[in-house]
Amino acid sequence: MTELSKLTISAARDGLRKGEFTAVDLTTDCLSAIDDAGKLNAFIAHTPDQARAQAKAADARIAAGDAPDMCGIPLGIKDLFCTKGVQSQAASNILEGFKPEYESTTTSQLWDAGAVMLGKLNMDEFAMGSSNETSAYGPVVNPWKANDDDRELTPGGSSGGSAAAVAADLCLAATGTDTGGSIRQPAAFTGIVGVKPTYGRVSRWGIVAFASSLDQAGPMVKSVRDGAIMLTAMAGHDPKDSTSANMPVPDFEAALTGDLRGKKIGLPREYRMDGMPAEIETLWHQGAEMLRDAGAEIVDISLPHTKYALPAYYVIAPAEASSNLARYDGVKYGHRAKIAPGEGITEMYERTRAEGFGHEVQRRIMIGAYVLSAGFYDAYYIRAQKVRTLIRQDFEKAFASGIDSILTPATPSAAFGLGEMADADPIKMYLNDVFTVTVNLAGLPGVSVPAGLDGKGLPLGLQLIGQPWGEADMLNTAHVLEQAAGFNGHAARWW
Repeated sequence: MTELSKLTISAARDGLRKGEFTAVDLTTDCLSAIDDAGKLNAFIAHTPDQARAQAKAADARIAAGDAPDMCGIPLGIKDLFCTKGVQSQAASNILEGFKPEYESTTTSQLWDAGAVMLGKLNMDEFAMGSSNETSAYGPVVNPWKANDDDRELTPGGSSGGSAAAVAADLCLAATGTDTGGSIRQPAAFTGIVGVKPTYGRVSRWGIVAFASSLDQAGPMVKSVRDGAIMLTAMAGHDPKDSTSANMPVPDFEAALTGDLRGKKIGLPREYRMDGMPAEIETLWHQGAEMLRDAGAEIVDISLPHTKYALPAYYVIAPAEASSNLARYDGVKYGHRAKIAPGEGITEMYERTRAEGFGHEVQRRIMIGAYVLSAGFYDAYYIRAQKVRTLIRQDFEKAFASGIDSILTPATPSAAFGLGEMADADPIKMYLNDVFTVTVNLAGLPGVSVPAGLDGKGLPLGLQLIGQPWGEADMLNTAHVLEQAAGFNGHAARWW
């Protein structure tokens, strides 16, 4: 392996156009890196022939002067995205052997832009998890290790394969999806940048659904600039997606001016939670000072309904999941259980779903069915939706007061050990989303930026929350924070 796989999208774009190397060279290097990193378990489907063919086509476009920014850039694709003719199982046994005859809108746009598909990436089953341990393919290993400790760590979830692959330089970038923090939390755990766009900015068509009112696809990348470049290619109106917004897509990279003069950054007091590690509190304070030094005004704000966000989320998301996952019955595609003579279709349904779904997915389906059932619908689901409205109104009031972006921690801790929470109360795992779920409930854009290391040498991230459709301004602020923090992941001890 050479150094090509370590490039950012922006550096690779410039090198390809200068003729310093070809897309085939870049792709070959990434394929070699993937082969050498099998123990990370990040890639679960390999497409080397398709990658080389796409790279060759990209070189022809570059030579002809017809090259979008993403042309020739090798990517990993989260297993939640349907890719034509390539297994797309959402890391679940119930979709065993499923190879769609169609392409998701997001991946179609990336291929139209000349990007290269290296393969499919591991994830938590149906995106339900915060540690990438619920996958039918087994857990992903974080490429980072703590100082003087060889324990294998989680890369976070559900986009753990995407985060690990980018952090380990197996690909230049990857797609992720974010329902309650599944782009931003693993990005923070692995020292990369994760961008969750405004709900409706990126099409959800062809992406296996978890919770339809919360899911949003976004880029997982090595720098904020890369996030801006890739988001520009991914975003846009899609008539096939009824929740896709018919709004113009700005040039997000051009918005990275580095100028924060006149900007107001809010610090929500409700995010200062009891038991928060001192390292997280210190990093948050340092991040605010970095933005102040860059010319922004730092303002204390209140988001009073934040404390209700996590319980509301874990009512709404399972409710939508139980509805979305009802379609998986073993009749048309995927796993189908064997039945004994005399048994009928009901037994086949029951056994198929019992065999095909993992324990965490089963748990959330049952919770969702419960909160939607007669007698509990008003008490739980409707009440959670009312809380969701109050959370959204909190943000609206903050932005109406002149706040441009909101700065918070990305996670309550650094990456923890694989298996560490296996026997713990599930709520302990759910608390990993405490800083991120509000963004999904309100439909806002958010980005996790690596900003420092904890005492064990593990990456920590800070989160910026932007105004609706304000990704350009949010990414500019994130770019300033990234430059000021000077985070260098390659200085850490790797796998």
